[in-house]
Amino acid sequence: MRILIAGGAGFIGSHLCDSLISRGHRVICLDNLLTGSMTNIAHLVKNGSMEFVEHDVTEPLQIDGHLDYVLHFASPASPIDFQRIPLEILKVGSLGTLNALELANHKNARFLLASTSEVYGDPLVHPQREDYWGNVNPVGSRSVYDEAKRFAEAATMAYHRSRGLDTRIARIFNTYGPRMRGSDGRVIITFISQALRNQPLTVFGDGSQTRSFCYVSDLVEGICKLMLSDLHDPVNLGNPEELTILELARRVLEITGSNSGIENRPLPENDPKLRRPDISRAHELLGWSPQVPLSEGLLWTIDWVKELQ
Repeated sequence: MRILIAGGAGFIGSHLCDSLISRGHRVICLDNLLTGSMTNIAHLVKNGSMEFVEHDVTEPLQIDGHLDYVLHFASPASPIDFQRIPLEILKVGSLGTLNALELANHKNARFLLASTSEVYGDPLVHPQREDYWGNVNPVGSRSVYDEAKRFAEAATMAYHRSRGLDTRIARIFNTYGPRMRGSDGRVIITFISQALRNQPLTVFGDGSQTRSFCYVSDLVEGICKLMLSDLHDPVNLGNPEELTILELARRVLEITGSNSGIENRPLPENDPKLRRPDISRAHELLGWSPQVPLSEGLLWTIDWVKELQ
């Protein structure tokens, strides 16, 4: 198949490029490199196995030739980005999604949206199921990402219902692994970088808030299964193993052998207190569940960070 991946030079997008190419598909990677990096895809561009198009998805898209799939993974996704480039996040979630949907509709291609667990906000239901509508502050500092993705889901379903577009929606929970940006503020890469430098690990609040972390190869396998399915309603993709941020910090310190301490800082506005996916739908309908335990995934990610230093 011929597949376009918007945001294909980013963390998850680049791993998805690798996976689809290894399965024999032809991939067009489209990225404006705002938060993506050519380093993530240089090996694919160099050997000619992938076409790269530098383009901002918030501008109209024109791709020659047929497409079988349009996968929309373009969006900054870290809390630091929410503060740094809020308007760009809103635009890629709205204009970018509409442009990607219009391209898929024009090409008669299937469409997959990379949505997020952030649509659940600071959840009042735990674990989070796809039929939960969420608890989002529409004017909080995180709202630029939360509401952009909620709009993107609404737009995707509108194209499905009104235009008959064949769509999928992946609600992606916390994901980690090689190629994460070292300075983007997400907790695993931050903890690893701090531990390897013997700097205090920054824990917001008292660290009792929980997250569930999925290794990137597991997530990509789930995306590929969803892509080939006939499921139009949103599907949670994540690892249901839940732990506190404080416990994560202790695990990173233990694995790295670091002498770093822990430094507590004020909890950011609207930071979710609980985060754990109910993956019953993915397990039952896609035959998918994550396979990589956190202990192994952390080791692989730590090794990758060490190579960069």
